[in-house]
Amino acid sequence: MSEYRFVILGGGMVAGYAAKELVELGLKPGELAIVSADTSVPYERPPLSKGFLAGRETEDAVLISPEAFYRDRGIQVKLDCEISTIDLKRKRLIPKSGEEIVFNKLIVATGASPRVLEVPGAKLRNLYYLRSLSDSKTIRDAAKTAKRAVVIGGGFIGMEVAAVLAQKGIAITMVLGEDRVSKRLFSPEMSTFFENYYTARGVQLVKSATVTELRGENTLRAVVLKKGGALECDIAVAGIGVRPVTDLAGNSGITVADGVTVNEYLQTNQNDIYAAGDVANYQDVLFEKRRRVEHWDNAVSQGQYCARALMGEKAAFKHVPYFFSDVFDLSYEYWGDSSNADEIIHRGDLSSNSFSVWWLRQSRVIAAFVMSRPDEERDAAPKWIEEKQRVSGVTLKDASRPVSSAAE
Repeated sequence: MSEYRFVILGGGMVAGYAAKELVELGLKPGELAIVSADTSVPYERPPLSKGFLAGRETEDAVLISPEAFYRDRGIQVKLDCEISTIDLKRKRLIPKSGEEIVFNKLIVATGASPRVLEVPGAKLRNLYYLRSLSDSKTIRDAAKTAKRAVVIGGGFIGMEVAAVLAQKGIAITMVLGEDRVSKRLFSPEMSTFFENYYTARGVQLVKSATVTELRGENTLRAVVLKKGGALECDIAVAGIGVRPVTDLAGNSGITVADGVTVNEYLQTNQNDIYAAGDVANYQDVLFEKRRRVEHWDNAVSQGQYCARALMGEKAAFKHVPYFFSDVFDLSYEYWGDSSNADEIIHRGDLSSNSFSVWWLRQSRVIAAFVMSRPDEERDAAPKWIEEKQRVSGVTLKDASRPVSSAAE
């Protein structure tokens, strides 16, 4: 049996950034353990579908901190360690093998797992899902000999993987379940821009399509659609969403509902138990709603926040949701939550690679997309969302005027 002041269950980005923050706040050797089912110390997730998948970044380059960081500071990182039970009464984690782990305070950061295709042939080789460093390495290796690939899903993971594989000279077909790419996030005009951009680079788009079967003898050879026949391929990558990993928490008595339920302080219904990252369903004090966010920035921010909370800070978690993406030679950023918008403002030329999009509700900015625009626009976006800034839509649309002139 080993005992720690703090334990983080999950070895992802929450753990990596919480550990760094705790060290900054005076963590002592032997006080922290990270319990991870992964085989690597915590690493950055974004490069897995971008630079690392493309072969531009090494495994060491994507680590949040090198192995020596943990060793030199007396942080115990238990890799390839699967937990069977969280014993809340005795405050301990019971692994499937090895000694029990006792904690004083616990962060549940078990993340999410990919949704999988449930169709005939779903167990064939060369069908891949991208979640871990190991997944990215496997897809990168398979791409070396592939000539045709099918990417299933039109969200940000599907778009990033399709862009990387297309730049390797692989013929790419994207299968979209909806009638346009990133329908949940993009306006129709934005979807049209990105669809044209991908098509111009050789990516074939099949919209409003349903995969009904995967064909091949042991190895995938074709993706069969409900309407549209079979798409021959050497590999397929499915990016059809994720599910929060909640079984351990739920079975222990921690409240679960689309993730681990926490309050505005990221506290669960159990004393001294927090949750953060993809698994945390938290009370967003900015938007006054519950949400669960599956992006890099949220894991970073909540990991750092939990570290401060463990050390005694008492303040609600307040953060503007954010993510970024790189596809082909484009790079864009997105802030906020557009789901309740009653007005959409497009600023700049949507036939070019430089424009921004602003979602308003009752003239207040609630979300923004910025791609290759002046710094004042990307600086204004999170500030305006946090401050619930009122703007003039007419002025904001006029790209000849500074974005600041739109503020009322």
